[in-house]
Amino acid sequence: MFDHIADAIKTPALIRLGDNLYVARFETMKVYSTLVAVERLMQTGVVKPGDTLLDSSSGIYAYALALACHKFGMRCHIIASKTVEKTLMTQLQILGATVEQVPPSATLKLDQSQRVARIKTLLASNPEIHWMRQYHDDIHYAGYEPVAELIQASLGTKRLSVVGGVGSGCSTGGLIQALRRTNDDVELIGVQPFGSMTFHCEHIEDPGIIIAGIGTSIPFRNVRHALYDQIHWVSFDHGLAGSVALLRNHAIFAGLSSGCCHLVAWHEALRRPEQTVLFIAPDTGHRYVDGVYAHHRDARDMRTLAPKRITRTDELALPWSAMAWCRRPPQTIQLTDD
Repeated sequence: MFDHIADAIKTPALIRLGDNLYVARFETMKVYSTLVAVERLMQTGVVKPGDTLLDSSSGIYAYALALACHKFGMRCHIIASKTVEKTLMTQLQILGATVEQVPPSATLKLDQSQRVARIKTLLASNPEIHWMRQYHDDIHYAGYEPVAELIQASLGTKRLSVVGGVGSGCSTGGLIQALRRTNDDVELIGVQPFGSMTFHCEHIEDPGIIIAGIGTSIPFRNVRHALYDQIHWVSFDHGLAGSVALLRNHAIFAGLSSGCCHLVAWHEALRRPEQTVLFIAPDTGHRYVDGVYAHHRDARDMRTLAPKRITRTDELALPWSAMAWCRRPPQTIQLTDD
């Protein structure tokens, strides 16, 4: 029996898709870390019931923060990305959150810059608002230990590869740190969109769309580059293929980043049958119906797709590139001007 819906929906379903391919399918992944973060802030006296918690989001973090505020009796204020659509917006408002959506921008960079600027304006006018700083405060790493325990109990950690969108770095980072306490050999494969600066791809724009949520045009201090063994950069069209295949072949309705991760994990599982490959599907597909699933007839056959293997980030190219990152910090791999 649960006392609040947030506690009921936070646990993922582990589903086997193939001989060595699995998915951890969440309804909304960031509920785990957000509940723990707010609880710790309350325990340390940083915030209390009735306070206003503020942050920027492109989708699932906004929902997670609204749920946490609902559970703990706090006010929630969201500076929303252009990608937050009507269904989610309506849920946030009914949950009691106040939502500001920045004007539509041509690029992710402009969108995120506008959101950050608005947050700074709000903090200047009311310093008592608490900015959750999901991109920069490592308190958001907490909360993924139960997920790691579930994975370890179900799959073990021997020859285990985890595939997930990088985004703020907290979900994949928190999960892999917990798993590596048992086995440091657990592999982490991060997925990025083209146009994201996190792993030096800001110079290539995806002509389809920037996949919000797993990339960034501004520095995120919560991304710990030295946790990642591989990085894959995936275009919108390839993410579409992975999303449609996930629903068509396995009846799993998930978001666009889940499609990107499905594509990468499927390829890695096929390429290395000795590995157990698990990918993260962080949310459902409902908010992607118009932008992604409505184009299912145009989706390419995932089995015909393969990445370009590169050794330097100046070799990056659409629509799908892959690189061995080897747990290196960002300053050891730099984009050249050649």
